[in-house]
Amino acid sequence: MGIRVGLVGAGGVGARHARVLSGFADVELAGIWDAASGAADVLAAEVGTSGARDLNALLGRRLDAVWVCVPPFAHGDLELTLVRAGLPFFVEKPLAADLPVAERVAAAVAEAGLPTATGYHWRHLDTVARARTALAGRTVRLVDARWWGTTPPPTWWSRADRSGGQVVEQATHVLDLLRVLAGEVDEVVGGAAPSTREGRDVPDATAAVLRLESGAVGTVSTSCVLPAPTAAGLEVVTDGTSVHLTETALRVRTRDGDEDSAPTMAPRTAVDRAFIDLLSGQPTPPGLVDVAEALATHRLGWAVAEATLTGTTVRVPR
Repeated sequence: MGIRVGLVGAGGVGARHARVLSGFADVELAGIWDAASGAADVLAAEVGTSGARDLNALLGRRLDAVWVCVPPFAHGDLELTLVRAGLPFFVEKPLAADLPVAERVAAAVAEAGLPTATGYHWRHLDTVARARTALAGRTVRLVDARWWGTTPPPTWWSRADRSGGQVVEQATHVLDLLRVLAGEVDEVVGGAAPSTREGRDVPDATAAVLRLESGAVGTVSTSCVLPAPTAAGLEVVTDGTSVHLTETALRVRTRDGDEDSAPTMAPRTAVDRAFIDLLSGQPTPPGLVDVAEALATHRLGWAVAEATLTGTTVRVPR
């Protein structure tokens, strides 16, 4: 018998997960709930399941786990309800629009000892493993992370109290890999260019300087005013080697020249497969990021956002 899962959130990201999960032979997508019931019913019909009238009705379908795919501001009570129900869950990034909610959920998960996973699908890129190999044994001197793009269409994204802002909601992917490839960050200082668009308080651009635990330094920059996605990735510099990584490509530069490669697998499928495998009793798959690990990335994102908005030096919480 397969793993029975429920899905909360029928927006674009929820729909992507629903299609992936319904395509696994060992998974039964037992139902979908969304605060907008019509959206849940439409998606449910597409993937061959049914909508639930509310969260309790969904949880009553004998589930083994739940996928939580809601906007940042909607996190918190949902996850705490799942913890009380003893249900493992997958939650999309970021963990919340602020830090206190993320801390509260992570503490509840840790106390309950529940298996969890999060939507940091970049960790499942096989190019990340190649990048780590290229950097192994070398001292990182500098890291540069960028997320330069456009303003996403959902109205909630343009409000920092709803989305967390571009650093927390989008650049979290590259900040997560910064931690993987360059190590932990101690403190951040930065600045922001305020929004020039009516109805949006998310800054047009941010720039921050990082001091890493290792003694290395780094920069992070974001912008949401471009007509299309332009740059999303990071570069790590060591003595004699640099690594440039995006979601679609890896370049390793050494004294012998450049070596370019591309991922050979689909990370958005792999991130769901990894949690299903864990729920099926298999060892923790490489790349799986649970809530505790995601909290460390969320703390870094929150520190970067605070430093750029306030112009002060912010220590990254541990």
